[in-house]
Amino acid sequence: MLDQLRELIKVDGIDVVLLDNMDCPRMQSAVEMRDRAGKSFEFEASGGVTLETVRSIALTGVERIAVGAVTHSATALDISLDIET
Repeated sequence: MLDQLRELIKVDGIDVVLLDNMDCPRMQSAVEMRDRAGKSFEFEASGGVTLETVRSIALTGVERIAVGAVTHSATALDISLDIET
């Protein structure tokens, strides 16, 4: 995964890079690689993020975190709105 980032760092004009299903040490390495290269794009961590792991992910230096667990566990509510004229 970090090999792909090495190639991506060579590209100009990138705003955000998704770090999907990476562990914290790899995310931290990605942040360090970007910073050493002097790039300004942001990282978003995603995949397997839980409310229990969000703090340790934030400490890696990524700027954004997508927490799918918030929506995956939501219960559905079926509401019908009937309008009579």
